Amino acid sequence: MSLLRAWLAGLPAYLWSGWGAIASLFLLLAAWETVSLLYGPLVMPAPRAAFATLLGLIDSGAAWPELAITARRAMSGYALAVIAGSVLGLLAGLSMTASMMSRPLVTVLMGTPPIAWLVLAMLWFGASDGTPVFTVFVAAFPVIFIGALQGTRTLDNQLFGMAEAFRLPRRMMLTDVYLPHVVSYLFPAWIAALGTAWKVVVMAELLATQDGVGAALAVSRSHLDTAATMAWIVALVGLLLAVEYLLLEPIKREVERWREHAA
Repeated sequence: MSLLRAWLAGLPAYLWSGWGAIASLFLLLAAWETVSLLYGPLVMPAPRAAFATLLGLIDSGAAWPELAITARRAMSGYALAVIAGSVLGLLAGLSMTASMMSRPLVTVLMGTPPIAWLVLAMLWFGASDGTPVFTVFVAAFPVIFIGALQGTRTLDNQLFGMAEAFRLPRRMMLTDVYLPHVVSYLFPAWIAALGTAWKVVVMAELLATQDGVGAALAVSRSHLDTAATMAWIVALVGLLLAVEYLLLEPIKREVERWREHAA
């Protein structure tokens, strides 16, 4: 309960600090409007047309089911990647041998295009949820694994030796030495993987499923409806920003505050 009160108390300052992000979004809208004026609505519809189409999709009830399906698939694959990538990366970072052996495997995963994994997933799972979830997992896993691995391998040995010399309890060793350092590597990896998950799930849905935002984009493409296409893109990006700034970013700020106190 006290954590919730602390989070609510810091919410106004957090929202005020987001003015830079809001300004960048307005710049993006201005660039979007400029491209629309230069090339016409067939190539790029105006922001007002896209938002009006999006409001129409929301009012008709067509938007939320598709967004919910896409979010469920993306977050399922992402959650699996966070758990597996974080745990295995931390374990690999504890051993130089495991670290050296895992690097070629991670390089293979990073270098293989998601479309290749998608083709394999379509053969294995067909048109089920397993195809986008698996593709998201494989695309996000190496990003998180590398972040966890680097966080463990770059731990300051002098700091670790000092903690041992002072016979710091294991609990304090974990919370005050290991965890703050590792989390500073994990959070950027988690955020990068989140963006990857959103891009990959739409690609997988567009090619392999009959529902979700990806399938809706395929329909709008076949109808040459660029306004609907941009409306779905706006809805998807808005959902991604909501997850990042309303879920991950507050957790990150709380952890960073904890690091400062621990320091």
